[in-house]
Amino acid sequence: MEKIVSFCKRKGFVFQSSEIYGGLGGFYDYGPLGSQMKKNIKDSYLNFMVNSRQNIVSLDSAIITNSKVWEASGHLKNFTDPLTECKSCHKRFRADHLMEKNNVNDLSLLKCPECGGELMDVRNFNLMLKTFIGPVEDASAVAYLRPETAQSIFINFKNVLDTQRIKIPFGIAQIGKAFRNEITPSNFIFRTREFEQMEMEFFIKPGEQEKWYKYWISESMRWYTEVLGIKKENLRVKEAAKEDLAHYAIACSDIEYNFPSIGWSEIEGIASRGDYDLSQHEKFSGQELKYFDEATKEKYVPYVIEPSVGVDRLMLALICDAYSEYEKGRSQDGDSMETVLKLNSKISPVKIAVLPLVKNKEVITSKAKEVFDLLSPYFISEYDETGTVGKRYRRQDEIGTPFCVTIDFETLEDNAVTIRNRDTMEQERVLISELKEYFNKNV
Repeated sequence: MEKIVSFCKRKGFVFQSSEIYGGLGGFYDYGPLGSQMKKNIKDSYLNFMVNSRQNIVSLDSAIITNSKVWEASGHLKNFTDPLTECKSCHKRFRADHLMEKNNVNDLSLLKCPECGGELMDVRNFNLMLKTFIGPVEDASAVAYLRPETAQSIFINFKNVLDTQRIKIPFGIAQIGKAFRNEITPSNFIFRTREFEQMEMEFFIKPGEQEKWYKYWISESMRWYTEVLGIKKENLRVKEAAKEDLAHYAIACSDIEYNFPSIGWSEIEGIASRGDYDLSQHEKFSGQELKYFDEATKEKYVPYVIEPSVGVDRLMLALICDAYSEYEKGRSQDGDSMETVLKLNSKISPVKIAVLPLVKNKEVITSKAKEVFDLLSPYFISEYDETGTVGKRYRRQDEIGTPFCVTIDFETLEDNAVTIRNRDTMEQERVLISELKEYFNKNV
């Protein structure tokens, strides 16, 4: 994982937030390559989850909502983690994490992992980040940065139902920022205080929850393996025991990825939430949130299946899965380490690198820039003329660019270029006039 963290900073994927001021724990900034990769992940999610399905719509809701939303949902009362503090150095820790790491069931058996001091009794710590609305900071102005995007979907259930011609079963999907005041943010972008979620609430008729619960687990795994290209052996589905379920859940499964250094950890949770959320908001708001089935003349509060993906965790999993090192290069005759990021082309931050064979021949560079101008409106492309072609190939391999297009002296005669494949290193000649069609098929 240390290599991954170093790689992400060195190549412009992820930076520590506020780094020039010493950083801020649990917050990260995404660089030129990281921000583009995140966009590609989110676009893939929308295409797979929303655009390709007739019965799922999207939503983009506010980060701050009326505080009663969090009272109704149970977050004000139940959204807590067990906190302990060292009596000597006053460092704070997640009590459950300390016990799990040391394989004990009683916190009193443990000492502070920082200084060896005595730990205080456990108390519940609410994870929501508080703010104030308006000029006066009093109790009436208290608001919270949302700890999840799901509740915004539930409180817009009636709006969507009233404005869209949609019938159960149907889903509302949303991508957006969420905030949790984690006691101990850790493992790079895996556990942070500001993060992004891709959530969908799929509303169903009560009694059909088991069928749809299994369906969305299967669909999520299909997206990871068939669309994003994550290795199957690095994924698993882990169902939560009944005693470990959240207060609202009928059933819940985590899709876990086997991270280096971290081990098996959640990238997505799929929960069968019953009618808890809509019933709570109906109770607290006084608004009816039932669904009327015109075919059967039934009126009921729908049940919900919720697949919830962490964008940042998924991005980390994709980088870990794609990161490959070759001690003597892939040809095994080099004298330095070669790194290749074997990302699926749909997720790669740069799709095509355009490379003039030499940079001191204007006829070559001019033609190369023509090719770049031809491709860049349709595919995220990069123009690179610095260093030898071999070094430029390696540079692009390292950031996951699936194809390099080289313009050479032959191009001036036959109007064709050499396309090099990142993974196979095979090369083929393609006419410039056919490049858009070629990449439409292959990127």
